[in-house]
Amino acid sequence: MPDAAELLSRASVGVAPETFALVGLRHEDWRRLLENPELSPRAESNFFLLRDPAEVTLLVPEEDWRAMRHAARDARVETGFRLVTLGVELGWDVVGFLAHVTAILAEAGVTVGALSSFSRDHLLVKQEDLGKALRALGPHVAELC
Repeated sequence: MPDAAELLSRASVGVAPETFALVGLRHEDWRRLLENPELSPRAESNFFLLRDPAEVTLLVPEEDWRAMRHAARDARVETGFRLVTLGVELGWDVVGFLAHVTAILAEAGVTVGALSSFSRDHLLVKQEDLGKALRALGPHVAELC
């Protein structure tokens, strides 16, 4: 089983250039957005979508959210996030990687949200905490953005 600290030591850390909005939508608002392609995130944008029984969650660049927000007035929105990518491919046999990363950030007083793609993990960090987060991760990774 791969060691979480060793994997993190091989990781590069990248930060997406844009600021993101985290949006919680009712299912009916999500359907309305789907009906109009002009309300979708730009094809070249980084975005994340999760639909569960309670709500639909979108992570989109703030620029994309500004273009669609009029169609989802009841959405709950939190803005000012930066998307930090932990650039190391992770297999599904890795145990404790996110726990290790978030412990480092918790020690530094940084609040994060975690997102996982198929092979790597990403963190949502508020813009005002980005510098603190990068300073905390720096000694533990191979490369910072």
